[in-house]
Amino acid sequence: MKQKQASVFTRYEVFIIAILAIIQFTVILDFMVLSPLGAILLKELNINTSQFGLVVSAYAFSAGISGLFAAGFADKFDRKKLLMFFYIGFLAGTVLCALAPTYQFLLIARIITGIFGGVISSVSFAIITDLFKLELRGRVMGFVQTAFAASQVLGIPVGLSLANNFGWHSCFWMIAIFGTIVGLVMYIYMKPIKGHLQIKSDRNALQHLGKTISHPAYLRAFLGTTLLATGGFMLMPFGSAFSTNNLGLKMSQLPLLYGITGAFSIFFGPIIGKLSDKIGKYRMFLIGTIISIAMVAIYTQLGITPLWLCIMLNVILFVGISSRMISSSALISAIPEPQDRGAFMSVNSSVQQISGGIASAIAGVIVVQSSSGMLERYDILGFVVMGSMIVAAFLMYLLDRYVRKKLRIQQMTEVVPDEDKVALKTA
Repeated sequence: MKQKQASVFTRYEVFIIAILAIIQFTVILDFMVLSPLGAILLKELNINTSQFGLVVSAYAFSAGISGLFAAGFADKFDRKKLLMFFYIGFLAGTVLCALAPTYQFLLIARIITGIFGGVISSVSFAIITDLFKLELRGRVMGFVQTAFAASQVLGIPVGLSLANNFGWHSCFWMIAIFGTIVGLVMYIYMKPIKGHLQIKSDRNALQHLGKTISHPAYLRAFLGTTLLATGGFMLMPFGSAFSTNNLGLKMSQLPLLYGITGAFSIFFGPIIGKLSDKIGKYRMFLIGTIISIAMVAIYTQLGITPLWLCIMLNVILFVGISSRMISSSALISAIPEPQDRGAFMSVNSSVQQISGGIASAIAGVIVVQSSSGMLERYDILGFVVMGSMIVAAFLMYLLDRYVRKKLRIQQMTEVVPDEDKVALKTA
């Protein structure tokens, strides 16, 4: 029994999981590192807060748009080549950020980085769907999604340390150099992924995109992704401001807050993924939703709060959010047909990026800052987020039913091998 548990993944599968997680880490770190650079860039580039906000949102919107354009071609190439192409483009954009002498140059560099970086996660998830059976995807997603937590742990302290000692450009040089090493390892050791190319299709890129965005089940999945992004992106932009102005924390305490929260997220990510496979993706999502709603209800009502309690509440909140992210990613991966996976994941990633940008803008309209610096109507924002979580839970229920029905039909027609039929119990 122990030997069976130890050999769940082959050595090559472990390599694939690791390389995809590290790639995700570099892409997310490139985005996260901008947060601690805000105060430095405002001064050195002589820009205002709205211009800095544009630098941040430019990445998200360019990533979303590029994902839509890439969707029609996503299933027509070897996934390794596609991943290499977009990762090289992402690294080139990061180098341009490292060279940026002016605000205008940096803005263009962030747009270029977003155009390539925004497609990487969709190709990665398509690879996971191609290579791993449904009953194992929860734990795979659990490992890959820890990249978000790892970037959170390292993004603020590493960004500040490098920027203070070597200038803000050094943050992007670090990512570019590390990413180049990762890219070389991927080029040498990753095998071509061409299984989806054996499924013949006479649709051109535009027809392929049209079919993907008009499929009823796919549309429900995209709507679910929209609501998932809404919850995270509405609270995240104001997290630091709420912590310092409303909760009474000092700026010097934020790295500790985010660091401990991220460390716990890294620890719980694989556990959540394994539980998703064991008790079911939707059940895990529902548990995460209940935890998240409870924590949002408490957190958005807080006043002056000691650091230890803020850390505890943040850890529980992020465990809930991670449970939703990991389980929903695994469940949604079962929605598309094999010949549509690349296009579906590209559109899904675009929807996530664009809806996240829109959610941030809506949050900016709801929340206002008083003359004392405190954020007002943050509790109202919390109610909006909780409402989106409830609707998302209903949509995920419909998607769970669709996946179960799809697997039953495959079982009846004996399309699914015997060892895959256990997915019926854990979908």
